Amino acid sequence: MTYHSAVEAELAHRRRLWRPLLVLALIAVLAALVLGIAVLLRVLPSGTPHYRSEDAHFRHGSIGAEPESGIPYKVWMALPELFPERFAPQGDYSAFGFLYDGETLPVGISRRTVSGVDLVWFNCAVCHTGTVRETAEAAPELISGMPAQQLDLHGFTRFILDAATDPRVSPERLRAAMRDSGNALGPVEALIWRIAVFPRLREGMIDRAARLSPLLDRQPAWGPGRVDTFNPYKVLAFRQHARELPGGEVVGASDFPSIFLQGPREGMQLHWDGNNTSLAERNLSAALGAGVTPATADHPAIERIARWLRDLPPPPSPHRPDPAAVDRGRTVYARDCAGCHGWQGDDGYVFEGDRLGTVEPLASVGTDRARLDSYTQSFRDAQVREFFRGTPYAFRNFTKTDGYANAPLDGLWLRGPYLHNGSVPTLADLLTPPEARPPRFRRGGDVIDPQGGFVSPPCDGGPGCFDTTLRGNSNAGHLWGTGLPAPEKSDLLAYLLTF
Repeated sequence: MTYHSAVEAELAHRRRLWRPLLVLALIAVLAALVLGIAVLLRVLPSGTPHYRSEDAHFRHGSIGAEPESGIPYKVWMALPELFPERFAPQGDYSAFGFLYDGETLPVGISRRTVSGVDLVWFNCAVCHTGTVRETAEAAPELISGMPAQQLDLHGFTRFILDAATDPRVSPERLRAAMRDSGNALGPVEALIWRIAVFPRLREGMIDRAARLSPLLDRQPAWGPGRVDTFNPYKVLAFRQHARELPGGEVVGASDFPSIFLQGPREGMQLHWDGNNTSLAERNLSAALGAGVTPATADHPAIERIARWLRDLPPPPSPHRPDPAAVDRGRTVYARDCAGCHGWQGDDGYVFEGDRLGTVEPLASVGTDRARLDSYTQSFRDAQVREFFRGTPYAFRNFTKTDGYANAPLDGLWLRGPYLHNGSVPTLADLLTPPEARPPRFRRGGDVIDPQGGFVSPPCDGGPGCFDTTLRGNSNAGHLWGTGLPAPEKSDLLAYLLTF
């Protein structure tokens, strides 16, 4: 290059000298900014709200799922703005069957601040709070401890996984949706989110989608009120690839159970397949299923819930069958059923029976085997080897069984649909031979059926129709009571409706 004067040449020379220094200075400033944000994230507050009421703590208190599994509260509130078609027509998370009790967040969604960022995710109540109505016109009543028969966890999971790769989940559009939902970011907060929060959120969502989507692709939709308990563990906690899971174990959806009166169940074989006799280990296993990790588990919060559930009774049955029929049915039940399930006494449930809380072999009970087969010996060994190793919480009592547990029937009236996989709509249907049970019906209702359980209209297929011919959904088995004379069957049903 030709310079027209000595001054120009000198200026050019100085620019060549200063340019690297300016670049280095800019790099230093950016590095200091990133370091400052990293330090700030460490010193910003962390914690979770405390609830004085045990029921409120159960419904909204954190058990430790948010740090590893949660999403920011402001993102949670913005998603209905970004995806109105997935939240229609309600415009909130009730579109997926989540329940609201007057709080901003649904029942079963807790909040925890981690390094200054409010995160939300599941707690125990998300799977164990439901609603009942005596008529279609009545207002729904929320009941803590009953199965969340209305929750479409499969549909919600699918939505979150789809959102991971949707272009709407970009920093710019998310920030606008947060503003529109009343949760705008301030200037400093926006900088922190751009550098630290948004990248981690997107990376975590994409990783989870890559692991879970192939699993869900191999399974029938769970349907409302059901969850695959152990297969998601395999791909998330143990990093197995879903495509490599053997076909015989990849389907395992079953009903959410009720969790009333846990104290008398100590020492019984717990879970649907009776794979553990320790309430404490069962509780921690359930917490892991909700997104807790061994590093993030809030043991005091989990134990507080466990203490409350030891004595939490189910609400009394609203059914009022003929007293004479109930008395006759009590005799039939004592003869044919009480040894396996205990019985309903005048003053509450009686947890006694020679085979109560033991495993009934699959060859005897004859119900769908998919849930049993999804829990494998190798998975059991990994649980014991990996989870909470070297701590007082290490798993020691899990075992592989060959059937399903004979469970107590307290609160039976609000536990429909019936059998471990929720394949039989009413108690009356359960007392009929499998070939006469409804082959397809709609789950997720909360209007009480006079035949026990909830009104479950027949359907011909399509989204939301529970098809008992699909793998894992069979309504076969549990033939006890199906061969009774009609009068005895009617009396037995009358007695069961009082549970």
